[in-house]
Amino acid sequence: MKFIGITGGVGAGKSAILNYIEKNYNAKVLLADEIAHDLMMPGTKCYDTIKKVFGKEDIFLADGTLDRIKMAEIIFQNAKKREQMNGIVHPAVKKYILDVYKRALKEGRLDYLILEAALLIEEHYDEICDELWYIDTSEENRRSRLRKNRGYSDEKIDQILKSQLTEEEYRRSCKKSIDNNGSVEDTVLQVIKIFDEEK
Repeated sequence: MKFIGITGGVGAGKSAILNYIEKNYNAKVLLADEIAHDLMMPGTKCYDTIKKVFGKEDIFLADGTLDRIKMAEIIFQNAKKREQMNGIVHPAVKKYILDVYKRALKEGRLDYLILEAALLIEEHYDEICDELWYIDTSEENRRSRLRKNRGYSDEKIDQILKSQLTEEEYRRSCKKSIDNNGSVEDTVLQVIKIFDEEK
């Protein structure tokens, strides 16, 4: 089984590529964001720590769950708070992913385990993944997708982009690159070629 980490800037169009891989290969896709979401639900260790550290912040809904929109606003505007939140959530996510990886290796049913994470490089997943792949999409296309698909303002997009790695940093750390600026068909052909080379 090969463990592949896939990354790229926000709005790079990673989801469509991951869906294609999961449907067409003997692969399981792990989404770091979804794992983090589950680990931050009330009743978890992560949630209890967040409550302790961020209890005075207005980031909780009436039912006790996290208001993810308010939380995102706070951590994107304040580097110290972002570091605090990352320090709570990321180690828990990494432990969960490592447990899934070890289990999948033991079971031996998969050809590929795919991990998608925005902070793949920053969180040193290169130390546990066999290789990292970069979804390369121009800033212009990413901005356009974020405005259209998520309704983000230019100010919010600026904040997010400022907190992410540069294209050069992504390229330096990733073994393979998929150009996602063209049509879906173009992207799929690149994915097929890469997997053919993996065999």
